[in-house]
Amino acid sequence: MAPPQGAAGAAPSGTDMLMQFFPLILMFVIFWFLLIRPQQKRAKAHKAMLAALKKGDYVMTSAGFVGRILEIDDEYVLIECGEAKLRMSRAAVGSLIDKDGKAIEPEPAKKK
Repeated sequence: MAPPQGAAGAAPSGTDMLMQFFPLILMFVIFWFLLIRPQQKRAKAHKAMLAALKKGDYVMTSAGFVGRILEIDDEYVLIECGEAKLRMSRAAVGSLIDKDGKAIEPEPAKKK
């Protein structure tokens, strides 16, 4: 008598294994395009914005302070907020704004 086909002891074929992992692969691709990639783009644009800061720019910090940059060096910025002068980490600058308080959108980085 011949053993029945598809018995419990038979090894799955390569196609069957691929079909089992296909949903996991599909979920990773979806997460990549919906979560990971946009976050990497935002981080890259923020880093470029921090590198382009200069004296006289109006900025909003991550804490919500709005002011004008008086001095800037590699690690710190001196921001004038009203009559107060605040020395903050350069990384604490959240966004660049215009004089009216509207955020200036960073230009997308061009690929070389």
